[in-house]
Amino acid sequence: MGAHLQPLALRLLALTFPLVAKGFSDETLEKAVKSEGYCSRILRAQGTRREGYNEFSLRVEGDPEFYKPGNSYRVTLSAATPAYFRGFTLIALKEGKEGDKEEDHAGTFQIIDEEETQFMSNCPVAVTESTPRRRTRIQVFWTAPPAGTGCVILKASIVQKRIIYFQDEGSLTKKICEQDSASEGVTDKPILDCCACGTAKYRLTFYGNWSEKTHPKDFPRRTNHWSAIIGSSHSKNYILWEYGGYASEGVKQVAELGSPVKMEEEIRQQSDEVLTVIKAKAQWPAWQPLNVRAAPSAEFSVDRHRHLMSFLTMLGPSPDWNVGLSAEDLCTKDCGWVQRVVQDLIPWDAGTDSGVSYESPNKPTVPQEKIRPLTSLDHPQSPFYDPEGGSIKLVARVVIERIARKGEQCNIVPDNIDDIVADLAPEEKEEDDTPETCIYSNWSPWSACSSSTCEKGKRMRQRMLKAQLDLSVPCPDTQDFQPCMGPGCSDEDGSTCMMSDWITWSPCSVSCGMGTRSRERYVKQFPEDGSMCKVPTEETEKCVVNEECSPSSCLVTEWGEWDECSASCGTGMKRRHRMIKMTPADGSMCKAETTEAEKCMMPECHTIPCLLSPWSEWSDCSVTCGKGMRTRQRMLKSAAELGDCNEELEQAEKCMLPECPIDCELTEWSQWSECNTSCGKGHMIRTRMIKIEPQFGGTACPETVQRTKCRVRKCLRGPGMEKRRWKEAREKRRSEQAKKAIDSEQYPVCRLKPWTAWTECSTLCGGGIQERYMMVKKRSKSTQFTSCKDKKELRACNVHPC
Repeated sequence: MGAHLQPLALRLLALTFPLVAKGFSDETLEKAVKSEGYCSRILRAQGTRREGYNEFSLRVEGDPEFYKPGNSYRVTLSAATPAYFRGFTLIALKEGKEGDKEEDHAGTFQIIDEEETQFMSNCPVAVTESTPRRRTRIQVFWTAPPAGTGCVILKASIVQKRIIYFQDEGSLTKKICEQDSASEGVTDKPILDCCACGTAKYRLTFYGNWSEKTHPKDFPRRTNHWSAIIGSSHSKNYILWEYGGYASEGVKQVAELGSPVKMEEEIRQQSDEVLTVIKAKAQWPAWQPLNVRAAPSAEFSVDRHRHLMSFLTMLGPSPDWNVGLSAEDLCTKDCGWVQRVVQDLIPWDAGTDSGVSYESPNKPTVPQEKIRPLTSLDHPQSPFYDPEGGSIKLVARVVIERIARKGEQCNIVPDNIDDIVADLAPEEKEEDDTPETCIYSNWSPWSACSSSTCEKGKRMRQRMLKAQLDLSVPCPDTQDFQPCMGPGCSDEDGSTCMMSDWITWSPCSVSCGMGTRSRERYVKQFPEDGSMCKVPTEETEKCVVNEECSPSSCLVTEWGEWDECSASCGTGMKRRHRMIKMTPADGSMCKAETTEAEKCMMPECHTIPCLLSPWSEWSDCSVTCGKGMRTRQRMLKSAAELGDCNEELEQAEKCMLPECPIDCELTEWSQWSECNTSCGKGHMIRTRMIKIEPQFGGTACPETVQRTKCRVRKCLRGPGMEKRRWKEAREKRRSEQAKKAIDSEQYPVCRLKPWTAWTECSTLCGGGIQERYMMVKKRSKSTQFTSCKDKKELRACNVHPC
């Protein structure tokens, strides 16, 4: 870094180092600093210290005494007028630590404005100025360290002509301790009471700076806007919203829908803790030049009990992104009222929707998350994403100015602004009490009066309802009526003259140079009390035609009337013309302009994306059971007036009905078993297996076992016959064993394992089957032994009826 860009704090710090003697170069200084640990040298740097030195102050937003681990807090370093500072250093340390080691530092800083602040190159945990220049205020975010860190000391040094540094006391040191688990859920907003007297009145002015020029990534051209501002002046017993807290239903509706209705309802329910409800109109589009549209503003009052101010407004369209102030304290420690507050704003996430871009579809966050500031590393699809983790560009600035005080004041330090009044006028009520959820066109001009005489009549104006953001909130009429009388009439007292309109101006009295012109009007009705009319009936003014009257100049007519503005809303152009009456006498070319153009301003344009009907009800599911699709539609209205519309007119989503019935599926029947007797009557069985069990009301499974009768030869009676059958059976078994032995000798390579045990019966009653297996133990590799296979046997079981 070049010497001219080196932070002033780094260069001024050289004055305090004994090792830096006259003639040392910047390079020598940097090497020395790096070798001895620059962070610790910042903390050992000493400068002028003064008792009660209050020109500079270090403040954590809301003045909390405790921090919640992982929460983010806005830290402001400021100078009271007329003081200023050129450079600064800001650092956060664990209590009792010297800062020599990395683990001595607590939490992390986040840069808000790169033109004002940067991380110190030789001490990355510290924040310093980007360029040395006069300044009165800087802001950064500080994210609190994890649980168990304990108390943290935020320290600042100010560089003016010398380093002013407070080690463990003064207004440039702030101690903030970790909130213990017993106080979890208790707000860490200011707990000090206000000691100011009387009341004060303020004006809040909101300057949006969110536009395609400043934030080009994915900027929503057709739908960008700021929602209606909603807030209040309130006591410390009521918090509208706060970093690290959870959004109420009112905050959620502002954050996701831009609707202030629920939020206002919540505020008014806290009537004892609220002094003024703060409201300002929505802005469509989000940004316009101030000479086209004034910045929205609102007035509010504070007193000793209700000395805090909070507000919020949605950055739209967005998932749940807002800007605002939380519990801004307008009471000073000197028992006075703050004169002016200026805060730059970055968006924060309400924790209720998980969308990552301006127009992400609704994706509720379950469970709800805490309110937190957005960062440039939240998601690659975020419009604020920066892979290098840079700061988010500011989207708005709010200015709060004190405009009046009432009652006896008790401030310790005298106030240099004399704005004490006898009585504070109540906050002016908006002439138009239209709900912020109803978006209208501008009012048309008033129609002509229905009466052409001095009898009372009516005149009318109209507007068009463009969008209704909350169908539960009714929108007022689109027509407005007002009593009136004919031209020149008045409903004032009887001594008033009733005059006609002015007749157009006469031509200028000269054709070259300066002259005069006049216009007239006449009395339509004299006063009823018989007095004379004292109202002028003629006006005269100077006029200039053909300023140069030399032979080389040409003579032109007076300018005609201006044409209509080229735009129906916003900024346009209008023209007027004149004619050449006589060319120059010397034959030269006429250089006089015959056409003149200038800008013209029409009522502001409402860039509502499209005029659309509400969504229809969802259609029936495309199936009668199981998974299907359903759709809904909406209609495009007034397309010719608003141009092309890219909004979707049909949506589809998955639907799920009760599962479809699944019928039972079975295998084919097995072969019939052998007869279960060796003589006489018996039975055979066959079985089949269940492949798919019936579900969701499907067809039940039929029988899986069937029996049929079988008859073998008649059984012979008598003991001799019984003995004979037993002998035949024994010989048969011996024959089979001999055959197996022969097979084993002939084919020694096909060996089988013994039969396995019978499996459990497939049913408990009604006839089931059992199985057993004989597995091949050794199989020949030769192709002639293809009969060497595993064997399987079946037998009936549990044949008794169920």
